[in-house]
Amino acid sequence: MQRSGRFCSLLTLLLCNPARAADLPTPASAELCGRCHRAIFQAWTESNHSKSMQSWLFQDALELAEADFGRAARRTCLRCHSPVGVALGDVNLDKKVSWEGVTCDYCHFLRSVSTSGANPKATVDFSLVKTGPLKDASSMAHGTEYSEVHSSSAACAPCHQYQNSIGFPLLTTFSEWKQSRHAKEGKQCQTCHMYRVAGQVVDPRVSRSSLAKINLHQMPGSHSVTQLTKAVTVQMSTTRKDNELQVVVTVTNREAGHYVPTGSPLRQLILEVHADAGAGYRFRQERLFRRVVADANGELVTRERVAFLKGAKVLSDTRLAPDEKRTETFSFPIPPGIQTQLTANLRYYYSPMERTDSPKQVNFLSLSRLVR
Repeated sequence: MQRSGRFCSLLTLLLCNPARAADLPTPASAELCGRCHRAIFQAWTESNHSKSMQSWLFQDALELAEADFGRAARRTCLRCHSPVGVALGDVNLDKKVSWEGVTCDYCHFLRSVSTSGANPKATVDFSLVKTGPLKDASSMAHGTEYSEVHSSSAACAPCHQYQNSIGFPLLTTFSEWKQSRHAKEGKQCQTCHMYRVAGQVVDPRVSRSSLAKINLHQMPGSHSVTQLTKAVTVQMSTTRKDNELQVVVTVTNREAGHYVPTGSPLRQLILEVHADAGAGYRFRQERLFRRVVADANGELVTRERVAFLKGAKVLSDTRLAPDEKRTETFSFPIPPGIQTQLTANLRYYYSPMERTDSPKQVNFLSLSRLVR
């Protein structure tokens, strides 16, 4: 999509004549914000928030949801994947800013969040006053206002807590956090997903500024190896029982302030154990950590668009709760004295489309041991 002459002139205006900042569009494209907030903009472009609308995986799911369930399904999906688009009534996504996913001017025009209803509701006011977590912020280009909600998990709730139209709580990350020790200790979502790093709030070409601590706008989550290895630990031991080799794997949700995995029921962790002793002794077993959801008729839900619109009940839930330690035992028919290579792998798996070409997988932990 080409920039208009007005957009280019606004970039010049912002850099050269901030006194006329009242001419800035609201909401503005993230690219415009990035002219001054370069470090923050670059980090945001690497986040899933910036890709939430443009992902081909989501685009396919959105098209199928609308085909299966009608126009209302489109708004259901876009309320989190293009919240500015929904706020502007631009569900056809004609505006550039509507294509930018969870963009700058959605979060930084956030005024408050109500969590009293079935679904948390954000109050967003598109104006020339940007809100954020810094009490001493000032800008030549727009007004600034300190916002307590920006340092609170409530800011994340409107998209990470969702009850569908038939009353089924499909996304429960916010309520999982509220019941965890992290909430009791005052650790917010931002503590883990937007921790403070050294960086320039404003590019020094625009305004003099020293290196300060800013919130990480990459917002790493379930697709981040670093984030997953921080949250989950694995230990492996072996024992013998008659002619069987028993492998005991302990998996702990050590750091996440919510279930692992959280969010969509199409997400799961897969623990895979291989025993390779050669001479015909090759085995593989697995355990799944997931939430299995069905519709009102008890039919298993295997597509995300169906889960959001028709999910009605939980058939089973083997996910790891915050601070939970789970012990899994695997038995292999390998007699004593036979040298065996054991490998335990843990990976995150997400397949919203029920197609072999669409899953996202992150292998993040592996343990090996040679035993007799």
